[in-house]
Amino acid sequence: MKWQKIKEFFKKDLLKRHLFTKNRLVIVNDDTFEEVFSLKLTLMNVFVFATLGAILIIFVTTFIIAFTPLREYIPGYTSTKLKREATELALKSDSLKFAIKKNELYLESIKKVLNGKLEYAKVNKDSIMAIRVDTLPELQLDATKAELELRKEVELIEKTKKK
Repeated sequence: MKWQKIKEFFKKDLLKRHLFTKNRLVIVNDDTFEEVFSLKLTLMNVFVFATLGAILIIFVTTFIIAFTPLREYIPGYTSTKLKREATELALKSDSLKFAIKKNELYLESIKKVLNGKLEYAKVNKDSIMAIRVDTLPELQLDATKAELELRKEVELIEKTKKK
């Protein structure tokens, strides 16, 4: 018997009639029975306003969380100050690593100079820092004709000075 009523309720005409029948919401003062507020409603209007209200509340809450500092209190969100500081520290640590590497190479070259294990082809004379052999370009070590002529001239000048 109950199932038949439920089936009838969900039939199109009956459901449509229930959704669009007008009802009155009345707020009455309990002591004086004076009508304070009255409103004509349908069930469809209630659903529409409730849905719009829920969407509005969700939108406002999302907006407040996304665009105000309140998001820092939600687990998983980091503060902008913390992100900025982390980025600055990462940059500083990279530059410090580079400076330490540079100082180590400098000290290593100084040790080579002090121990007498210095290879002249591997030394940068401006900074006394060692250069790796694989970074040196292929050098043309053959003398050109102009250089050979210059050498001969210098030898003649030196011979004349000695005599």
